[in-house]
Amino acid sequence: MMMNGIGVSPGIAIGRAHVLQKQEAALTGIVLLNAADILIEIEKFNNAAAVSITEVETMISNYDTSQGSEGFDILETHIELLSDPQIKDDVTEKISKDRKNVNDAVIEVIRDAMQLFKNMDDEYLSARAADVQDIGDRLLKNLTTTDKTSTQQYKPDTIIITEDLTPSDTISMDIKHVIGFATQAGGKTSHAAIIAKSRGIPAVAGCGPQLKNIQDGDILILHGQTGQVMVNPGQDIIDQYIIQRDAYLAQASLLRSIKDKPAITTDGTAIKLFANIGDAADMEHALGFGAEGSGLLRTELLFMGRDALPTEEDQFEFYKAVALKAKGKPVIVRTLDIGGDKQLPYFNFPAEQNPFLGYRAIRICLDRKDIFITQLKAILRAGAFGKLKVMFPMISNIQEIRAAKVILQEAMDELEKTDVPFDKTIKIGIMIEIPSAALTADLLAKEVDFFSIGTNDLCQYTLAVDRMNEKIKDLYDPYNPGVLRLIAYVIEQGHKHRIEVGMCGEVASDPKATLLLLGMGLTEFSMSAASIPQIKNIIINNSLETAKQVHQRVMEMDSSQAITAYLQEINA
Repeated sequence: MMMNGIGVSPGIAIGRAHVLQKQEAALTGIVLLNAADILIEIEKFNNAAAVSITEVETMISNYDTSQGSEGFDILETHIELLSDPQIKDDVTEKISKDRKNVNDAVIEVIRDAMQLFKNMDDEYLSARAADVQDIGDRLLKNLTTTDKTSTQQYKPDTIIITEDLTPSDTISMDIKHVIGFATQAGGKTSHAAIIAKSRGIPAVAGCGPQLKNIQDGDILILHGQTGQVMVNPGQDIIDQYIIQRDAYLAQASLLRSIKDKPAITTDGTAIKLFANIGDAADMEHALGFGAEGSGLLRTELLFMGRDALPTEEDQFEFYKAVALKAKGKPVIVRTLDIGGDKQLPYFNFPAEQNPFLGYRAIRICLDRKDIFITQLKAILRAGAFGKLKVMFPMISNIQEIRAAKVILQEAMDELEKTDVPFDKTIKIGIMIEIPSAALTADLLAKEVDFFSIGTNDLCQYTLAVDRMNEKIKDLYDPYNPGVLRLIAYVIEQGHKHRIEVGMCGEVASDPKATLLLLGMGLTEFSMSAASIPQIKNIIINNSLETAKQVHQRVMEMDSSQAITAYLQEINA
């Protein structure tokens, strides 16, 4: 029997299934009737939070840093969430005002917070729902009086099968015996996937309900690249995959060895490989994979999970921490990109029929100058501690760039008046993610220092396809000739006007696209940190001349099917 999911951590695992059953927390519906009960329920929550913090602190103290810093950073994030006064206030309000019992109050607050993240189209941000679920599960467990369960012990060569894995599940996994896992839910940017990559555990996510057909003890072959899960295969198939597994392990060893090697083609063209990050911990994590900086710092997380806009000081400390972790390497800070799928509970968004085409990103910032100038001042101040650049998202015309630059100058003038140190020569760039921006790249290039191509939205808007719509998601195709022509034109115009051109969308991390993008002239790639070694290996083993030939061949093709087949063939 064969099942298909999403390969989220490369490698091949051959072992026996261990099925983990998870119980979903259920509302009790019990209503509290008097003040004494309310105080008792609030005290229960405070005690559960304290116990939960102690548990996570114990996990941190016992964490094996030789397995990378990813798990350590995630656990520190969980401490912050458990200590977050907003969560405490929301739970307390449901208990005191709505007279909910503590169990129901925690469930409702956690579900609301998770939904905020899950509704986001940005895969990186939507995956943060797992952190909220994780601390929610821990709180609910510690609200009960039952004995705490001990760490699960596994037999050698165990492959975990479950609906989903929380970050804590993955961090505490016994990697001496657990050699892989497959989940019904999840995706490439989930914490479980990130931790699995850092620990070298093959993993497949998003297998769907078919995974429930697997039984304890079934023999499995799990392929963390193709996303395949084979159940009770014959010995001849097992023997074939043992050979493939050994070959993969040899290749993985090679990739680790080139971490600090410059990304230079065989004919001498230097390429910069950056990482897409969300905070200072991500920056440190990225450097461990050989990143030369960050091509995209998402700032939205700083604005979420709170009941009011972050202050200039809040933002300054956040950006400063990233700049210091980057150790002098460049970091591109994308200004606030909210709206559409990214809603803030304290921001009054208008009701819109088409929010992705509406009031979002730079449009909000230009309208709410107070929010925009505060963020720009914080970025400018943090720029004194590192090499930060500022990037405006969702630009559709030259007027928006000019308006944003006027406000940036106002921010500089305000800082100048107060003698606050800041970067007076900060580089300015824009994301190219709207077709009108791509088609007028020749005009926009005269206004900025760099372009960054956001392939996710550029593809979505060019093809008029909502990639989250199950009915038409197959039409979302970055290898569509129309999309590729827009990308090529943007790169061409960037070079013509002597500005830097990078790419921070998903295509930058796709090995199929590497030679094609090199052939187009792209010299800056930004991606998930774990993808960097594989992309670097392709670059250092090929010439720019070969890449140009690939580009020329692709541009002669008239369908994405032919293009994809060709790119897969040359990368086989």
